[in-house]
Amino acid sequence: MPSYAAFLGPRLLARGPLPEVAQAAALALHGHAHAASLLVFDAEGQQIELDLRGSPTEAAARAALLVPTAAAPQAQADDRSSTPPRSRGRPALGVVAREVTLLPRHWEWLALQPGGASVALRRLIDEARRGERDGPQAARLAARQLARLAQERCYRFVRAIAGDLPGYEEGLRALFAGQAPAFEAAIKDWPEDVRAHAWRLGEGAFAESPDA
Repeated sequence: MPSYAAFLGPRLLARGPLPEVAQAAALALHGHAHAASLLVFDAEGQQIELDLRGSPTEAAARAALLVPTAAAPQAQADDRSSTPPRSRGRPALGVVAREVTLLPRHWEWLALQPGGASVALRRLIDEARRGERDGPQAARLAARQLARLAQERCYRFVRAIAGDLPGYEEGLRALFAGQAPAFEAAIKDWPEDVRAHAWRLGEGAFAESPDA
């Protein structure tokens, strides 16, 4: 399930599924006028808007409607598994279902990919096989592409929340140059929660850096 994050100013309110984040955000705003400083981000560092009117429970219920559930794909899979095999006609494509164990951040990334986790995994495996076949140059290109995605993910978050913080421009230059030590030095005086989340979103951004 994708992970979202809510910040009230520089303080991290909550991180996790969108309904939980929405509930925490609504609770923090209840009886206060801090809406202008409340920012909610998705797993790709993109700022999103939530309807936080009413009670925290109501806000969570509305947020839940914005998140695709895993029930629909599972139901489709159950329907396919209950369908009797065809004795004639075009043969199956040979898709085999097996268990895959990944860390939460991997599932979060896969959930955001077009076509879902299975399509993304098949694409990554095909790309890796092509990389093995085409040599180190293809593998380096794939690594650079993944690093660029991480840089853009981190940039979107930093641009929205840290534009007025010291070291902002230096940090962005280091981020896109793939220089981890320079990035760390530039953001060392940022609030702890902002700094930690920037690193979280930027995981992999410095893979191609000689100093990483």
